[in-house]
Amino acid sequence: MTLTRFMSKNAFRNKRRTTLTVLSIAFSLLLLTLMMTIWRAFYLTEGSAESAQRLITRHKVSLVFFLPYSYREKIRSLPGVTHVVNQTWFGGQYKDAKPENFFAQFGTDPEELFEVYPEFKIPPDQLRAWQHDRAGCVVDADLAKQHGWKIGDRLFIKGTIFPVNLELTIRGMYTAPQPTQSLYFNNTYIDEGYPQIKGLVGFYGVLADSPQDVPKVAREIDEEFRNAPRPTKTESEHAFQLSWIATLGNVKAFILSICLAVVFATLLVSANTMAMSIRERTREVAVLKTLGFTKAKILGLFVGESVTVALVGGLLGTLAAAGLIAAVARSPQTGLFLNGMRVTVPTMLVAVVVAAVVGLVSSFVPAYHASRQNIVEGLRHIG
Repeated sequence: MTLTRFMSKNAFRNKRRTTLTVLSIAFSLLLLTLMMTIWRAFYLTEGSAESAQRLITRHKVSLVFFLPYSYREKIRSLPGVTHVVNQTWFGGQYKDAKPENFFAQFGTDPEELFEVYPEFKIPPDQLRAWQHDRAGCVVDADLAKQHGWKIGDRLFIKGTIFPVNLELTIRGMYTAPQPTQSLYFNNTYIDEGYPQIKGLVGFYGVLADSPQDVPKVAREIDEEFRNAPRPTKTESEHAFQLSWIATLGNVKAFILSICLAVVFATLLVSANTMAMSIRERTREVAVLKTLGFTKAKILGLFVGESVTVALVGGLLGTLAAAGLIAAVARSPQTGLFLNGMRVTVPTMLVAVVVAAVVGLVSSFVPAYHASRQNIVEGLRHIG
């Protein structure tokens, strides 16, 4: 029997305890992988090349305050600006309040939406049909598939923010690099149905000439309206998305605290298991020494056993996290918030390395003491 085989046999000699330990570590690493994936999606992913050229201009105070439609042409006239499109969050209710029927709806300008979002692809005939129908709309192809919608279908959306009910006809379906779970309709519908906000929009999507122009364009837009009755705040699309996340609180601190708690809990579980295992094998250690096993080999055996158990748990946890996120991201209830989120190979590697380090740290001290144990005292041990 090789040393590696001997180590692996010992690692799973107590099947019940080892199984419980593996499952505990797997659950902890599942949580850790989820948190790292969310962190990466929120703070490390920069988005598509097109999004790097896009800015969002909103009211300086809050998104709940509207901007005048007249700002659009003023923004368009600034150097470095290519296209500008207005957007207004409608937030209506389709069918009922069940989560699976929730999706984003935006009032916008059909003439320029796909100029600001060139990565959205739609057949030209469908785009023209939408542009010529003020009661028409276009929907994300993935969203249409979920609900079984077809071109020409009529949708009734009850207004919850605005006292306007939308009766729309699907004129087109677009595809995006990542499903957007969104519907776009002509903003004129809101203007005519709710005159109190006629001439006002929620925010503007701005396409700059290049990613290098984005900071300059943002400064110029905000400077243009600095003394206006409705001042603006302009930021990159990624920064705008982070500002949405910030409304939930200190998400960074929350994720970090969860990660630290998970690692600490995993360390306790692994350390307790290894301490019990090594204490039960005191006489076995003495026998191994009489057979010629050195201190280094005994230390390596125990540390190797712990790392093996931790790695098995870590692999199971990361694979479970990958499957869970993939399933949740495809769910209509949560797809809007988890678009594009997936467990990457680097994230899985980090999680597995964390599991291995936890196994090493948790077993080193008891394994070191066992390797220095006196043979006579070990053979006399009863327990």
